[in-house]
Amino acid sequence: MHSKPVGRRSNPTRRNVLGTIAGVAAAGVVGGYAWDHLRQGGDDHGGTVADQTGTGPSAHATGAHTFERLSAPARTVVRAADGSTLATFTDGARTAVLTGPTRTFSEPRTTEAKVTTDAWVRVLPHEWQRGTEKSASFRSWFRKALGDTSPDVFAVAFQYSSAGAPDKHNAAGVRYAGTAHFGPRNAAVNNPLDFAFHDEQSDFYDYLGLPWTFPDGTRVQPEKDRYGDADCSGFQRLVWGYRMGIPLHNTNTKGPGLPRRAYAIAAHGPGRVVIAHTGKQQATDLSALQPGDLVFFAIIKDRPDFIDHCGMYMGLDDQGRHRFYSSRSAANGPTMGDMSGHALLDGTDFYARGFRAARRL
Repeated sequence: MHSKPVGRRSNPTRRNVLGTIAGVAAAGVVGGYAWDHLRQGGDDHGGTVADQTGTGPSAHATGAHTFERLSAPARTVVRAADGSTLATFTDGARTAVLTGPTRTFSEPRTTEAKVTTDAWVRVLPHEWQRGTEKSASFRSWFRKALGDTSPDVFAVAFQYSSAGAPDKHNAAGVRYAGTAHFGPRNAAVNNPLDFAFHDEQSDFYDYLGLPWTFPDGTRVQPEKDRYGDADCSGFQRLVWGYRMGIPLHNTNTKGPGLPRRAYAIAAHGPGRVVIAHTGKQQATDLSALQPGDLVFFAIIKDRPDFIDHCGMYMGLDDQGRHRFYSSRSAANGPTMGDMSGHALLDGTDFYARGFRAARRL
């Protein structure tokens, strides 16, 4: 998405905003954490638009388990004694998917579809490497992580749903969560279902209304008329970067962490490519996808090979379709819905035809 570059705030500002709150989750920044320090839940428990249908921590939190190596992509899968999957860790990625209580995500305003899943998407403190499971610190972390029901990536993402998410403020009075909009009204476009009806260029710091300083020293100021707004890539940076702790940088070139625009995240983002961008053709082999993967689309009519939209893969909906969640103009914010195109990766709908690539952060 077109936007000014952004990044990490200076340390004094960060301390002022977050430092007075006990517990990372209570501060609203449920990011990666060290193997020997499992974060504790706070006021964010269940704070999503999802229906929490689970009944408690995973029954597999204790007991014997084994580790299996798989390929394409290279990953370590943890199996319970009965052979069921407990977790998946992908080499070179910080995204981990653990099995936990079942939850149902829905958005009746924009779709009849629901996604019921037992996948809990977590962010590791560093990229997974083969053999990490042998360390004592990981084993201690894993036993606790299996029973952790504090907000994961999905729960945090739905704290911004355009369907109506309640505001959350930290101790400094900063609204760090609550309904996000895509961007200001674009006066040059009259059709509300047009993907340009609301202007892009709103990044995570615009949503927050806070200045931000990147690691390279670049400092940016939020635009007042974009407060509470986040376009498609700005939303992913809000969730994965500001909330979950993956580094952000201020260019669309290679660098540590998430770059600004969708095409740059697809090409240069951290983690592992799970579906390669091969050009103008729709990606149809979805077998490598797992919940939490970033998915990328070419939706400009005259540029079928240019990625200009991104979202988060949720898994199969109740119709067996591959559904994603992204900030979109027609819904004016984050949505799993079907306004101006079904939020699906498979089939022949608008976004499915434009689906090009996927990356696991």
